[in-house]
Amino acid sequence: MTGGPPHLGPPQVGVLALEPMAPVETWFRIGGRADRLATPESVEQLGECLNLDPHCLILGDGANLLVDDVGISNLVVSLRSEAFRSVEIDDTTGHVVAGAGAKLPQLINETVRSGLAGLQTLAGIPATVGGAVRMNAGGAFGSIADTLVGVHALDRDGHAVELGSDDLSLSYRHSGLEHLLITAAEFRLELDVKTLLREELKRCMAYKKSTQPLKDDSAGCVFKNPTLDTPLALDSEHQFAPGDRVSAGLLLDRAGCKGLTVRGASISEHHANFFVTTPDAHARDVIELIGLAQERVFDAYGVSLQRELVIWSRDPEIHG
Repeated sequence: MTGGPPHLGPPQVGVLALEPMAPVETWFRIGGRADRLATPESVEQLGECLNLDPHCLILGDGANLLVDDVGISNLVVSLRSEAFRSVEIDDTTGHVVAGAGAKLPQLINETVRSGLAGLQTLAGIPATVGGAVRMNAGGAFGSIADTLVGVHALDRDGHAVELGSDDLSLSYRHSGLEHLLITAAEFRLELDVKTLLREELKRCMAYKKSTQPLKDDSAGCVFKNPTLDTPLALDSEHQFAPGDRVSAGLLLDRAGCKGLTVRGASISEHHANFFVTTPDAHARDVIELIGLAQERVFDAYGVSLQRELVIWSRDPEIHG
């Protein structure tokens, strides 16, 4: 791995401010509160968070997160301070280092303006860099694994960890980094023509807008696309063999889940893998709807859908 983490400035060791009973902002705009919320202003203060709670949870952009109505007892840590949002771009080598709290859409725009290709395929994915790396975020045109070459993090004992590309085990919606607190990520991008990159960025965004309910309160795809154990024939055009990965949205659609509603939560008529909420919805509405959708797909096709959506809860059977 080359380079290093963003310049985080001098250590700011001291009393770590905690906010009690803080709302956890998610794209669903519903859910419970955190018993404690911390916003560390340095890697050293992030280490203090681990001292307070080794099982603390990192809050990114809240784009694929639902917090149970009863809230969460773990210390919630937000990396929204400037210490974790710095970005360094070398437009001569294509080497990019971004703090875990940096917004992925802004990073994409900055790299496109610098004439660097590789991240523009992730246009429209709402996430922080750390969150995108942790789940190996991606879509129809690629994933963050395509350009990721290094990760800086703390382990749960507060020790600094640096991983190069040979150390990473990235697969579909999986990074193997769940046990770490990511502080920064490194990317290797390719030099390209700025005008061509801007056009590709526009095409990726147009595809997102045409296929997903971006204006609704939702958290992106609720389920991962499953890999089949047995053959599956939906019709003459959709026939799958064991080992094939099939669209969860397609299975939900064919199982008649579009428009399915539990009080303030419903499955989008635009894309069946998007659940949308009304202002009076509760997290348990979404959780119940997830169970109903899983049952319908399993009853129809024998396929068990696994959540891509992360749920924080005091209930261990729901949390995760």
